Amino acid sequence: MRAQKITGARIVIETLIEQGITDVFGYPGSQVLDIYDELYKCSDRLHHFMTAHEQGAAHAADGYSRATGKIGVVIATSGPGATNLVTGIATAMLDSIPMVAITGNVATSMIGRDSFQEINITGITMPITKHNYFVSDVNELADTIREAFRIAKSGRPGPVLIDIPKDVQVSECEFTPQGVVSCFEQQKADDELIDEAVALLNEAERPYIYIGGGAAGAGLSRNITALAEKIDAYVGCTFMGLSVLPTNYERFLGMQGMHGLYASSMANREADVILGVGVRFSDRATGNLENYAPNARIIQLDTDLAEINKNVPVDIGIIGDITSSFTRIMERCEKRFHPDWTEQVNVYKAKGREIRRIAEDTSGSGISPKTLFDHINKVKNESTIITTDVGQHQMWTAQYINLDRPRRFASSGGLGTMGYGLGASIGAHIATGDRVILITGDGSFGMNLTELATAVTYNIPVTVIILNNRVLGLVHQWQTYFYDKRYSCTTLNSRKTDFVKIAEAFGLPGRKAATIDEFRAAFDEGYAHDGPFLIDVTIDSDELVLPMLPPNGTADDFITLRSDDLI
Repeated sequence: MRAQKITGARIVIETLIEQGITDVFGYPGSQVLDIYDELYKCSDRLHHFMTAHEQGAAHAADGYSRATGKIGVVIATSGPGATNLVTGIATAMLDSIPMVAITGNVATSMIGRDSFQEINITGITMPITKHNYFVSDVNELADTIREAFRIAKSGRPGPVLIDIPKDVQVSECEFTPQGVVSCFEQQKADDELIDEAVALLNEAERPYIYIGGGAAGAGLSRNITALAEKIDAYVGCTFMGLSVLPTNYERFLGMQGMHGLYASSMANREADVILGVGVRFSDRATGNLENYAPNARIIQLDTDLAEINKNVPVDIGIIGDITSSFTRIMERCEKRFHPDWTEQVNVYKAKGREIRRIAEDTSGSGISPKTLFDHINKVKNESTIITTDVGQHQMWTAQYINLDRPRRFASSGGLGTMGYGLGASIGAHIATGDRVILITGDGSFGMNLTELATAVTYNIPVTVIILNNRVLGLVHQWQTYFYDKRYSCTTLNSRKTDFVKIAEAFGLPGRKAATIDEFRAAFDEGYAHDGPFLIDVTIDSDELVLPMLPPNGTADDFITLRSDDLI
């Protein structure tokens, strides 16, 4: 195609379209008006979704990416517009989510003069992006955007920011469309290390496959089940590994760690060989690092050299494309059977069920989390996307929700961002067209509830379920166990917020539920509703997430019972 002379603002739009982008999220402002003018002219080819706040736009781009694996794009103006993106960018960075953030800035001649809404957003975001750019020459703009896309999706994915001054947006230069950029070629894992890993797995008597966000991004669901069947292994996951395997897969033991399931944590502890796939062995998942998996030899697969031996010393660290490395290991392993290991894991499963039953039987008054999730699981279909905010509701979701397909779960893992869920729900639906259920708490929901306006504007079919316990639940739980019940600033009883009235003011229906029958009726109505729907569910403020591994604890330290002298 012949080159044509166009403005920098038009180059932004044409390059996004060139890279296969069909949807962007953002909020206009003075320093991106030229970009928004071009968005208006190209609205038949590139759809813009305006949120109520730039943080919501960043979370929407994040949710869009998690639901599809595509790169999410967000646009914001200079100054507060750009800084409002920071939490969303950091959320994507810590969970390795590919995103491109485009910000405007004052003209290059005004940089460094404390101009109105001037901010050094590249300096601010340097620690929370894979890379960022300040574009001072319109002739470099298109290639910079292309390189940003390439970096965002290559290797370990993550966010990239491009800051474009006003004068660069209005300047003209020749533009020649190109194709979608490919990822940087990843190194191939060393054959000797692959063979060493295979040898360990062939010798194992108690093999355990431990999967995380890297496994989710690599699309390894079928390969993981194939290897588990071949070597007679069991599989556990990090929080970020949820939805990689179906919840009901018989070899899948669920999430391990601080609020994980007993069987997965115990199997991890007693394994003699652990194959870690796209995991960083974080403190929430491992507990006391000095006593982590004391009898195991550990194999770690990752695309990022920095993750090898970062938290846990490993016996074999394999760097390279995770899909390729895992497939080669799977193909070379021998067929194995471990009846004693199966018998032991079945004991862990049975004890885990008993622990959960006792915890549920001693639940607080009102609606118990298990009965609530039982009904959600009964009604929802396998394509429904589950999103959460951060807190007790998030951990209950991890423990109780049934996930049937990959990329059906979006939640902030590494950063733990309260207020993430509603924006992510909007982005996930726009990406897929699928119905969304947001599980949130009264504390988290208050952070970004203004995005209800966005949900109504675009008629997003999200059923918002607020587990309203009038406390900051997870912090409150820590204060119960570790701070002698000194509930400093975690009790929200003084707040008189009526979430149903707020919903109605934004233009969506809402219901209150104080009993399980009321919740079932409200959820059935909301799930069938064509558009957003809110349910305010009364939960006992003393409800606990159990089991619980104390900070820096080991599997022997699991808190499994609700103690009356603590509540």
